[in-house]
Amino acid sequence: MSNETNKVALVTGASRGVGAAVAERLAKDGFTVVINYAGETKAAETVASRIEAAGGRALTAKADVSDPNAVRGMFDAAEAAFGGVDVLVNNAGIMKLARIADTDDALFDQQVAINLKGSFNTMREAARRLRDGGRIINFSTSVVGTKLETYGVYTATKAAIETLTAILSKELRGRSVTVNAVAPGPTATDLFLHGKSPELIDRFAKANPLERLGMPEDIASVVSFLAGPDGSWINGQTLRANGGLV
Repeated sequence: MSNETNKVALVTGASRGVGAAVAERLAKDGFTVVINYAGETKAAETVASRIEAAGGRALTAKADVSDPNAVRGMFDAAEAAFGGVDVLVNNAGIMKLARIADTDDALFDQQVAINLKGSFNTMREAARRLRDGGRIINFSTSVVGTKLETYGVYTATKAAIETLTAILSKELRGRSVTVNAVAPGPTATDLFLHGKSPELIDRFAKANPLERLGMPEDIASVVSFLAGPDGSWINGQTLRANGGLV
């Protein structure tokens, strides 16, 4: 446990994949962790149990980030339980792929609601309520750089996140709060691997000079850096954690 022990980190979409790895890493770093999830109660409780078994502190908080009232309630719960929030990690998101010409209104609206409005809702609440000296860490994607076909709407929501990140970092002047984004490349999570052939997965893995997929722990390490004292001079930036892909 490090010297972060009285600080509280709220991680959205933390019941599985990268979010779960981030929650466990921040708990290892000494943060009390609020594990946000939308639907998978058992998965979120499993992450919390792993954290507590390793000597950390965790609380699960069900909330749909696209609902501003639910987001406010989640911050209320964290404040009631632990006195405040120091770090927000905006990991919750969905990825539904389609060519722009084939994108229906429902696919567009759902991704904007969760990826963009959801991250905006939590950023807005954190901007009002985060304790001084805190951190906001958003999630983008390296497809902002690679610009792959069928990723149009998904990537548009993430490009917007990068812009909000830079602007919010300036708006929080005077409070010693940093705002940054992490932009992973292909990462070995169930979400990424599902439905892909071994050949396609291998092609993604070989696309960067390090010739492997990212692991959830690789991304968690970057978040840990930004959330901890060593990342205090990084502000308004997007860190591309992708093995040199772009």
